[in-house]
Amino acid sequence: MDWKWRDLLDMIFSVIKTAEPVDILDILVLSYLVYVVMKLVRETRAGQLLKGILLLLIVYIISVWINMKAISYLLSETLNIGMIAVIILFQPELRRTLEKAGYTKLGLRFTSGYGTDEGVWSNAIDVICDSCVELSATSTGALIVIERQTRLGEQIDNGTILDAIPSKELFGNIFYNKTPLHDGAVIVRDGKILAAACFLPKPQKEELINKRLGSRHRAAIGMSENSDAIVIVVSEETGAISVAENGVLKSGFTRENLHHLLTDRLITVNTETPIVKVAKKLPFIKLGRTRKEKDNAKESEPSAETTSEETKDQP
Repeated sequence: MDWKWRDLLDMIFSVIKTAEPVDILDILVLSYLVYVVMKLVRETRAGQLLKGILLLLIVYIISVWINMKAISYLLSETLNIGMIAVIILFQPELRRTLEKAGYTKLGLRFTSGYGTDEGVWSNAIDVICDSCVELSATSTGALIVIERQTRLGEQIDNGTILDAIPSKELFGNIFYNKTPLHDGAVIVRDGKILAAACFLPKPQKEELINKRLGSRHRAAIGMSENSDAIVIVVSEETGAISVAENGVLKSGFTRENLHHLLTDRLITVNTETPIVKVAKKLPFIKLGRTRKEKDNAKESEPSAETTSEETKDQP
């Protein structure tokens, strides 16, 4: 028995001795990818399916080991077509997972620019903030989606194309509850109102969201989960202004901190070198932020009372 352990240790030490830095990096990257896949699977219905597949694999191994030919043959055929069945049954979940990976830290956007044109967004941000304040004062429900790098062509196609310069009057007319365009979302692209009456995707875990949240808040969470868009919601019941980003909904925004948030997200120019940009996107490298970045982040957040609120605490 001792010689088996000795051979195993010798084999491990020989592998360690011959390992090169690139091999260690290979193992670390592979481990992180496995972790990400497991995390994404756990967040969808595929988690239960994966447990069932593992159970079938265990039964298959046992049946082969004790030479149960009929069961092993049936399980073998089932597993052969199982992957195709999984792709067909879970096509929506796979699509959302790939879309989500496209704008997370793994989706390094090498083709993106260093900033956006301030002239394109400065007027639009002012109009959006003023419109939200006016809509909030009259408790007029509103849902505004600001497109960023993830294109929202699917949502735009199911709405009404406007391609108009934003104004307070136009937002007021769109979201007035007697007009045909008020039921849906407005999508803003490149500082212009591109479409209205657009329907947005549902949240991935709708059953976990507070029941008190209305359809607009739920749609905002779902849209922010499926893209990198910034979604602004004005509550029809309370007039509160909320913002959904990356699947998180925060409320209690005023004109000032909403303006700071939109300015920081849309027209803040990135002057970092490409190497620093890539390093900041790697999850295992933590780089300190500059004083300017910290000040912008602090100003863009709502008050401390509302920052700590999560989706379940929204009105």
